[in-house]
Amino acid sequence: MMPDSNQTFFVPATFILNGIPGTEESQVWTSIPFCLIYIVALLGNSLLLFIIGTERSLHEPMYLFLSMLAAADLLLSTTIVPKLLAVFWFKAAEISFAACLTQMFFVNVTFIAESAILLAMAFDRYVAICHPLRYSTVLTKPVIGKMGLAVVIRSFCMAFPVVFLVKQLKFCWTNLLSHTYCQYTTISQLACDNIRVNFFYGVAMAILTIILDAVLIAVSYLLILRAVVRLPSNNARLKALRTCSSHICVILMFYTPSFFSPSANQYGHIIPGYILNLLANLHVLLPPMLNPIIYGVTTKEILKRVISMFYCCCRRSHLLR
Repeated sequence: MMPDSNQTFFVPATFILNGIPGTEESQVWTSIPFCLIYIVALLGNSLLLFIIGTERSLHEPMYLFLSMLAAADLLLSTTIVPKLLAVFWFKAAEISFAACLTQMFFVNVTFIAESAILLAMAFDRYVAICHPLRYSTVLTKPVIGKMGLAVVIRSFCMAFPVVFLVKQLKFCWTNLLSHTYCQYTTISQLACDNIRVNFFYGVAMAILTIILDAVLIAVSYLLILRAVVRLPSNNARLKALRTCSSHICVILMFYTPSFFSPSANQYGHIIPGYILNLLANLHVLLPPMLNPIIYGVTTKEILKRVISMFYCCCRRSHLLR
């Protein structure tokens, strides 16, 4: 958008989060699924972190990466949902410019971090299946620690310039955001400045993070598939594929909306805006809820520990009676 010399530019002290336009009369009901998603995400990911942290037998690379994913899921959902519920329940739509930038920064950081963690988990499965004899020497705890640090540094370095790019923008029309949280593209589109740099940085960030990670994950699974086909028995092949099943489900759930969301926005004149808005919210909120469920159901060690904890709780409540 090119600036008009007759316009008065300003930097808004606050933004107004408009929630999901078109659902104003039913926002209380709309908030219920989001509240349930958040509760399940909090409980599921906290339980995962507790189980992995207290069970020494689970202090292995696969579960350490899973604990990183659970921590990122907690941060992502907590960054978005409390303010979303405040908008829906208490009409607390105002958010300061600084708070909006902070929320936008953490959403980008955690989303990029999740992508990198899924890539690290794909590498873990690649080493486990293609080079099983070297698994314990390649993926040591110091190496996993360095990989975790690399995830944080990359996410921070990619997301931090976004804050400066938005701070440089000037606004002249409105401070009304038609969304439930502060999105980089949504804020940029409100500006009267030329946002070409913002647009190209957003594209570069997507290519260097989400798309690059997805390509590397696809390559790792092609190598895994080639190794699985060469295994001597059907049982060995099924066992190898079973160890990847939960990770594949999480990958599809994370990346599929990431690739379809931009194309869906191109059809905004056909698809109602409130549906696109709902999809944008579910895109970032469903994975934190479903990830612990998928791993809890498909990972025998975690499922066994959950059942054991549930049995102990039931037994204690029975004894207290």
